[in-house]
Amino acid sequence: MTYRGSCHCGQVAFDVEGELTGAMACNCSICQRKGSLLWFVPSAQFTLTTPDADAGTYLFNKHLIRHRFCRTCGIHPYAEGRDPKGNEMRAINIRCLEGIDLEAVPVTHFDGRSK
Repeated sequence: MTYRGSCHCGQVAFDVEGELTGAMACNCSICQRKGSLLWFVPSAQFTLTTPDADAGTYLFNKHLIRHRFCRTCGIHPYAEGRDPKGNEMRAINIRCLEGIDLEAVPVTHFDGRSK
């Protein structure tokens, strides 16, 4: 299935292909504040449909994850990184996807604060 996602104002928009069967809530310092619910997909399943320059990048801690945000409205719709095997991944904030029932998505909790 293809999902469409975006920031609040639409300046950063994307399509993502896959089966959304669950999401992760992380309690690290940034995810806790953003309230993101993350769905991890290989980068090949993600297509940015707006110019990359419209998305800012925030790095912190070990600088391994590129947290992308809209320079206009400030929403963080996705992040870029690698899985433990080195494969390029995207962490999609499912709160930014159109037409999904958040209550129907199972959420697992990850203790990122301790990592």
